Amino acid sequence: MMYWIIFALFTTAETFTDIFLCWFPFYYELKIAFVAWLLSPYTKGSSLLYRKFVHPTLSSKEKEIDDCLVQAKDRSYDALVHFGKRGLNVAATAAVMAASKGQGALSERLRSFSMQDLTTIRGDGVPAPSGPPAAGSGRAGGKHGQPKMSRSASESAGSSGTS
Repeated sequence: MMYWIIFALFTTAETFTDIFLCWFPFYYELKIAFVAWLLSPYTKGSSLLYRKFVHPTLSSKEKEIDDCLVQAKDRSYDALVHFGKRGLNVAATAAVMAASKGQGALSERLRSFSMQDLTTIRGDGVPAPSGPPAAGSGRAGGKHGQPKMSRSASESAGSSGTS
């Protein structure tokens, strides 16, 4: 773990030093030698640098690091709640808009059918005569053109026949 921490610091520093020191003779060879020194189990370069520089710095700043982590945790939770609420509001608005537009499209489609169009649809496939529909004709008459009885008429007919 010590090696990877030191190597990460080296890589970060290397990003900036490459811009200014790439013209230096043997710069790339020195970088390779430094990485070999860090990695070697005989020299233990990464362990030496970690114990001498990184660990004392981290130990002295431990309280500040912990406070920053707590603040980051609180801010990330607040940001998650804030953006979650905004996302739900956007989704709810989009759903309401889609529902209202969908309802409008449905009512427009239904409005396009006129009563004349509906009366031409019959059970036997014969179109109804043009003009206003007669009282008792149309779809309400049943499949075979017989008028449909109301409930009170059918009850009275049924009760008079059984008495």
